[in-house]
Amino acid sequence: MSGGISGGADMPDRKAQPRTLRPGSTVGVLGGGQLGRMMALAGSAMGYRFVALDPAPDAPCGQVSPQIVAAYDDIDAARELARRADVITYEFENVDAGVAALLAEESYVPQGSALLHTTQHRLREKAAIEAAGVPVAPYRKVASLADLKTAAAELGLPAVLKTVTGGYDGKGQAVLRREDELEDAFRRLAPERADSAASPQGGPAAGDAGSQGAEEDAPLVLEKFVPFRCEISVIAARSPRGEVKSFPAAENIHVNNILHLSIVPARVPEAIQRKARELAEKLIAGLDAVGLLAVEMFVTGDGELFVNELAPRPHNSGHYTMDACATSQFEQHVRAVCNLPLGDTELLTPAVMVNVLGQHLEGAVGRFCDEEANRLGVIPKLHIYSKTESKTGRKMGHINLLCKDTADALAWVEQTNLWRN
Repeated sequence: MSGGISGGADMPDRKAQPRTLRPGSTVGVLGGGQLGRMMALAGSAMGYRFVALDPAPDAPCGQVSPQIVAAYDDIDAARELARRADVITYEFENVDAGVAALLAEESYVPQGSALLHTTQHRLREKAAIEAAGVPVAPYRKVASLADLKTAAAELGLPAVLKTVTGGYDGKGQAVLRREDELEDAFRRLAPERADSAASPQGGPAAGDAGSQGAEEDAPLVLEKFVPFRCEISVIAARSPRGEVKSFPAAENIHVNNILHLSIVPARVPEAIQRKARELAEKLIAGLDAVGLLAVEMFVTGDGELFVNELAPRPHNSGHYTMDACATSQFEQHVRAVCNLPLGDTELLTPAVMVNVLGQHLEGAVGRFCDEEANRLGVIPKLHIYSKTESKTGRKMGHINLLCKDTADALAWVEQTNLWRN
């Protein structure tokens, strides 16, 4: 009989002794979306077998590997995954941390569950980044409307209010520019706290971020707005044996809070690119992480770097590696969790990755190779995720544009009418 398990905060993270899994072994994947699909495709080419657990029938990963159709918190299904796999990983960070902790006890999960527990909560994540000696933007936890007003006064406006759990592609957050926006934003993002009594003198959220503690009591976090020049991200990898490598930094451009473009090399000085890779490598080692860690950073006008968010998995901004690097992020993840030597991360060609959303899908399939690309010297490489339903704003695929100059690839995107809606 199936049962559920939740949480994971009180469960010890016991990482098993490192094992080396050779080709022919089976990799179990918690999650069956496009990241799992591309991981399975890359690993299958190396001779690995895959099995995914996902609640959606005919999930993208399930189309290229066997799939267990069940909820993420289904203990029986998780144990079935463990029975069929030699090693277990996850393809997105919102899988049930309690199940991951259980599997870490009963099977081989080289990533453990502690990093999942950390990155599923923004306050825990920020504290971990700071503990590793890496800068984040100033922030305050928010447990009440009074806390929010105190935090806004301390940090100044504009600022960004975010839920501490959940939220992606701009969901679960609000940019605050004026004091009269505070109450409405608080009510929208924390309706369960909106009518509770405000804590006196700013309550437990007041004070320095580094000494806040009891983060479980706060549903929101307020972040000081960083006037950034651009956003970049670095994908780092680490194996159980402690080997660490990172990929070249990507410059990311968002539209409607959804990643639109990743440009590589990032259009920032080489010294900043090197520093970004150093920070990502410092973080993945400091967190004792295994597999991939995507590190999103803001670059300020004077060249400072502030980490914005982490993702302990393959990342949308790393999709360019599939065609532009000696080793893709997906192959690297398989290498890392299987404790193989990490692959070369050299950039073989400049590239621009452009996301294909639901409203772009039909045009992208028919237009990904055309005379305009030939004229500009751009080589489009199409990747479609085969999701069962196409929706506006939903990521359905991406195109990697290989080029000699990223300006040519950006010109192709601009001159193609697909991304004007």
